[in-house]
Amino acid sequence: MPSTLNHRPSTLLDHIQRAMPVGLRGRVSKIVGLTVAVAGFPAPLGAVAKLETEHGSSVDAEVVGFSGDDTLLLPYGELHGIRRGTTCVLKQSVPGARVGDGLLGRIIDGRGRFLDGRPPAVLPHRVSLHGQTISPMQRSRIDQPLATGIRAIDGLLTCGRGQRLGIFAGSGVGKSTLLGQMARATEADVNVVVLIGERGREVREFIERDLGPEGLARSVVVVATGDDPAVLRLRAAYLGTSIAEYFRDTGRDVLLVMDSVTRFALAQREIGLAAGEPPATRGYPPSVFSLLPRLLERSGRLSCGSITGFYTVLVEGDDTNEPISDAVRGTLDGHVVLTRKLAEQGHFPAIDVLASLSRLMVDVTETDHRQAATSLRQLLAAHRQAEDLISIGAYQTGANALVDAALRLQEPIQNYLQQNRSECATLAQAIASLNDLNQLRRVP
Repeated sequence: MPSTLNHRPSTLLDHIQRAMPVGLRGRVSKIVGLTVAVAGFPAPLGAVAKLETEHGSSVDAEVVGFSGDDTLLLPYGELHGIRRGTTCVLKQSVPGARVGDGLLGRIIDGRGRFLDGRPPAVLPHRVSLHGQTISPMQRSRIDQPLATGIRAIDGLLTCGRGQRLGIFAGSGVGKSTLLGQMARATEADVNVVVLIGERGREVREFIERDLGPEGLARSVVVVATGDDPAVLRLRAAYLGTSIAEYFRDTGRDVLLVMDSVTRFALAQREIGLAAGEPPATRGYPPSVFSLLPRLLERSGRLSCGSITGFYTVLVEGDDTNEPISDAVRGTLDGHVVLTRKLAEQGHFPAIDVLASLSRLMVDVTETDHRQAATSLRQLLAAHRQAEDLISIGAYQTGANALVDAALRLQEPIQNYLQQNRSECATLAQAIASLNDLNQLRRVP
């Protein structure tokens, strides 16, 4: 039950389990690429060690595997000054992080260090980066909607508290803007925004332009940019999820936004290959497809609170059937597809409603709402089927009643589906506007 989860007060047993073997040291035996092999260093997987350079500085590194008698580490920084025989000292045997309400409104990196230039906050609790497996019978049913502030999602792809959805899109079609709108307007108590592999300049743009002061005030932002080592990009995803679990276990509804799962998978691919794992599907080692469901399954609803997850998937060449997209789609409870075609038309958010699906919409909506949503989907589908005839002027009015209604209501439908960056719509407003469209369809 929730009382057994990670933010519980520390006990003597906890301290013993986290205790580090005193004096555990090793020596660097070789460096291959970015992988450091250390002899005589039996540290556990995930442990953090310090490589002491001959210049008096040090580089932290994480244990990622073993080869023969050597322990393999990947560094958190540059390897300049590391040589054969460099001393390696254990710093932390169990990966964890400090958490608390002091994280709200703050920006941290993958190691939990504050990046916003403000004084460090007091964080009284400690959590494991990898959490604890939750029994399926401890998960509560998802039967309450969670408003995101986006009409197209709330009206046609309604999300439940504790649901997990993927946002599938190519580059440059408005993912970050959509995530910022949701973080500002959501009904969730706390937002945890995890930015993995972003360009350095985009981080501040997202925080100041898309998230805004009101969104940041109730958010925790975890950042690992594209030039950070793969272990930090991977660690940022785990840290953000652990922070979300802490707030959930205190009885709050959390919106967890991760951008992007694809870069999480790429980081694990880099680590797996460096540790000697054989490549499999399109160069991804098997560990990638093992870690993805373990990360995504940590979201959900318990009796004490919920984590509603939105995970972006950066599809290669707008191909939504590549391996990572397939693996994520099969694990999540729905998907929102953003298309370049709509973005090129200036249609934002560029959500392809017909290609998108919320698997739990039927459990969190009323019958009238679902009927109105189905009606609008029918109009959109009819218009798409007749699109070629309409574009060349070959469609004859009266040939299809659905197409006639779609053409007649084309402008109000587009007004419903499109939304300015600064515009926020409540769930009640989204449903009312949807019902109005359904009424207009019945008018001859």
